Amino acid sequence: MASSSSSGPDSPPPPPDRAALREAALAHLARFGTTRHGLEQVLARRVSRWERAALKAGAEADEVSAAVAALKPVILAVAADMVQLGAVNDEAFARARAKKLVRSGRSGKAVQAHLAARGVEADVRNVALQDVVEGFSPQETELSAALVLARKRRLGPFAGRPSLRASSYEEEEGQDERQKAMAERQRALGVLARSGYGRDVAERVLDMEPEEAGRWMERLRSES
Repeated sequence: MASSSSSGPDSPPPPPDRAALREAALAHLARFGTTRHGLEQVLARRVSRWERAALKAGAEADEVSAAVAALKPVILAVAADMVQLGAVNDEAFARARAKKLVRSGRSGKAVQAHLAARGVEADVRNVALQDVVEGFSPQETELSAALVLARKRRLGPFAGRPSLRASSYEEEEGQDERQKAMAERQRALGVLARSGYGRDVAERVLDMEPEEAGRWMERLRSES
């Protein structure tokens, strides 16, 4: 099934050729940052839309399948062209996205999962997380990100009350108050755990004094 522009109103649409896919790639990259894998998916969806339209218009299923198969290496070639041009750079994408996600409160595990889903290789992901905050060790980066999340969710030093700190249990008078304080702390630990933070980081955040948390936040802002 050759690509052409002479199909009639009731004829199956022609499949996209390399030029059409290249144009689609450039149009997407003009609006969005992505990875090589992400661009390949964008172009594959473009082919899938043509496939559905061709079948709906009555094209032979065998011909459509053959055309789709023939376009798979074209998709890979167009994506490779974009890498060669510098329009797609997985390393730059990973660094920028990791920086954004950490500053929004995402844990290292969450950032890894986000980048992996976009086809970023493990070694590239690891380097991006190592360098995400200049002057911070990976452990300091993780703690800072957890504090960002705690601030968003009003946990620990941002809760406006000391009941989430472990030391507050002994300060509470009465069994009911102590149990309530422990339950609040467990809920807060659960929020941080579900976001990918380890127990040690979560407990350090919840036990941190507001003044220390403020210094961490100021340090993170100064390194942004």
